[in-house]
Amino acid sequence: MSHINIEIKAKCFHPEKVEAFLLSKNARFIGLDHQKDTYFLVPRGRLKLRQGNIEKSLIYYDRPDQEGPKQSDFSLSRISDGPAVEQVLTKALGVKVVVDKHRKIFFIDNVKFHLDEVPGLGSFVEIEAGNKTDPSLTIETLREQCNFYMKAFDIAERDLIHHSYSDMLLLL
Repeated sequence: MSHINIEIKAKCFHPEKVEAFLLSKNARFIGLDHQKDTYFLVPRGRLKLRQGNIEKSLIYYDRPDQEGPKQSDFSLSRISDGPAVEQVLTKALGVKVVVDKHRKIFFIDNVKFHLDEVPGLGSFVEIEAGNKTDPSLTIETLREQCNFYMKAFDIAERDLIHHSYSDMLLLL
């Protein structure tokens, strides 16, 4: 099934303040997930296999590398046997890069928040305003939600990241 997110990623110099804000707004804490994202070689977009203790999915997405809130069109399939899927896709496509991270996951309504620690890269916050649970939400509404939380978290324009962690690791 295809969905739309408006999302941002930014360097996070104060993850404890972001977490405190989320908890003060009764955000639902899903948990701390240790995730291994394996990115495969594909002709366009990104195909990644996420293996974690909370999130386990094969995800294809296409989004522009641009600063600020950006639209991401994605398709997602839950998986139960990550190692087997990884083995098949590695043989068929080859691996581009692997991202290993620790992620705290929160929700407020349709907005998902990640507080990420990525070895070699640092601390980040991601905001994903999506229409997965409510397809009637417009792109404009999703943008407004994303912008609201950017301001609430005191995210400066200079802190925005327009590349994925995979791209950032490839540049090291």
